[in-house]
Amino acid sequence: MFAQIATFLIDTIVSFLVFLLLARFHCQWLRVPFRNPIGEFLLATTSWIVLPARRVIAGLAGFDLATLIVAWLAQALGLWAQAAIVGADPSGTALIAIAGVDLVRYSVYILVFAVFVQVAVSWINPDAPLGPLFDMITRPFLRPLRRFVPPVGRVDLTPMVLLVILYVLLIPLNHLRLAVAGL
Repeated sequence: MFAQIATFLIDTIVSFLVFLLLARFHCQWLRVPFRNPIGEFLLATTSWIVLPARRVIAGLAGFDLATLIVAWLAQALGLWAQAAIVGADPSGTALIAIAGVDLVRYSVYILVFAVFVQVAVSWINPDAPLGPLFDMITRPFLRPLRRFVPPVGRVDLTPMVLLVILYVLLIPLNHLRLAVAGL
């Protein structure tokens, strides 16, 4: 029972930190400004670990590698801690590979969340202050689809198409995670 509680707490805390780090990475990659409540929250909750890492890990071609590598290491350490609690002894290579697959899965989850929020905001209050923020996050993924999916009446169906594509993408990612864990 205590092992189950400990693994749950570790998974929750580490996943939350990794989601924050990935959201920060993706906002920087997509050039989303941090001068909004969500951006300020991301900076406030992740700067304590990202800023020291940037002293050691340089960026590459506009990508904030320090944030990405810290997220990857945090996920790998969380997986290792959970395995140690339950008495498993996975190899370091498997942990690193599983953590990499998890980062891709979590990135897809972040995009799914952004699409849902963007759609809800556009329906409920198109002039909401956070509307442009979520539009900037989803636009690079919706733009290519809008060339192939015309609006029906005045309804844009591309968010639904993108969500279907993302959920289909999650299926092989989950199978890949299980296959890597079996190594």
